[in-house]
Amino acid sequence: MSDISESLDPLVIAEEWVSAGRSVAMATVVDTWGSAPRPAGSHLVIDGEGNFHGSVSGGCVEGAVITEALDVIETGKSRMLEFGVADETAWRVGLSCGGRIRVYVERLA
Repeated sequence: MSDISESLDPLVIAEEWVSAGRSVAMATVVDTWGSAPRPAGSHLVIDGEGNFHGSVSGGCVEGAVITEALDVIETGKSRMLEFGVADETAWRVGLSCGGRIRVYVERLA
């Protein structure tokens, strides 16, 4: 993990990581419905080695987003992810709070 302070904004971290030559993806909460752990606009930055900073949800949802982000870094193809209580995968990844979130994952570098 970077020696940059944990209190810095994920966008600042992303800029630093890109400047350092790392492969980087950004996950952004673009929509929420009902009870959601993080508001729209929340960010999680991930590098090609699986280092991450920020938060889009917490728990297993975050793990699933990181896994998807690593694929986005490799393929360069952005994707929209959705986790919600109506989706049986939500229980598998830990979003049992009764809400729904949509997370857009894109490669930055």
